[in-house]
Amino acid sequence: MVKKTMEKGFKLILGSQSMARKRIIAEMGYDFTIVTADIDEKAIRKHKPEDLVVAVAEAKANEIISKLGGESQFAQDHQPTLLITADTVVVYKGVIREKPTSKEEAREFIKGYSGSHGGVVGSVIVRNLQTGVRRGGWEKAEVYFHEIPEQVIDDLIDDAITFKVAGGLMLEHPLISPFIDSVMGGVDTVMGLPKELTEKFINDVL
Repeated sequence: MVKKTMEKGFKLILGSQSMARKRIIAEMGYDFTIVTADIDEKAIRKHKPEDLVVAVAEAKANEIISKLGGESQFAQDHQPTLLITADTVVVYKGVIREKPTSKEEAREFIKGYSGSHGGVVGSVIVRNLQTGVRRGGWEKAEVYFHEIPEQVIDDLIDDAITFKVAGGLMLEHPLISPFIDSVMGGVDTVMGLPKELTEKFINDVL
């Protein structure tokens, strides 16, 4: 099968090491390379989760562009290069939750979801490095949980991946997936990259 990147005639950089985001982009039919941003996400503060995820994704894009030598490096290329960056937070009872920083915080996060629900806000920014055109936005989803047993919570806290995802919440984790009641909104948004929005922005910037 011909990859969409070849069909549409562009190169794609994914500004993320997230396994879920890599998988989503691959499922969308794109070839890509990875360049990650070295930013202090905690230094970026916004009151609204929607503003925060867009600001963090924007900061990631700016840092990656700087790392690559600036957009001028791409201006004369035969093919455009698109850069995709994203960010996700969990919102629980109106409070923004990022990656847990301790076992105690991870336990508090996961126990809170048990028999309850958490919102997920995910952003995506697509920038054409040849033209400088960018599109960005966000989507929301809500995840409802059954009661999560204490032993499962203990096992999740012992898994390092819990500390690498927003709110300690990894929908596809085999320990947590049996306790998901329902998802209102896109599962891909919860996993870290809203597919439809990403596809739309890719087409918009080309």
